[in-house]
Amino acid sequence: MVTPGAKREAVVHAREEHGLSERRACRLVGVSRTVIRYEPARPDDGALRERLREQAAERRRFGYRRLGYLLAREGMRPNHKMLLRIYREEGLRVRRRGVRKRGLGTRRPMVFPDGPNE
Repeated sequence: MVTPGAKREAVVHAREEHGLSERRACRLVGVSRTVIRYEPARPDDGALRERLREQAAERRRFGYRRLGYLLAREGMRPNHKMLLRIYREEGLRVRRRGVRKRGLGTRRPMVFPDGPNE
């Protein structure tokens, strides 16, 4: 599946390199003209990213949901979808716990009885 951003680049390439009109380039790529003209406008989330990274470094066992509650306490109220997207983009994840060490075996050999009732 090709992303809309890649389709926009293909239309721009067709227009600049081959001198096609916008309509013809869009038809060639197979995309609507409204997709080409769309300007994504996301709000600036730099402060939220920074605080999320700080909280995750401070509390390694907290996932994105619990970090979201901490951020909400501080006044930052992102919705869960935005928070998860930023959490994944920053490469954050809950650290894996170490494996519990188990005994490898008996330390001394088992003593077998020589006779009955021993």
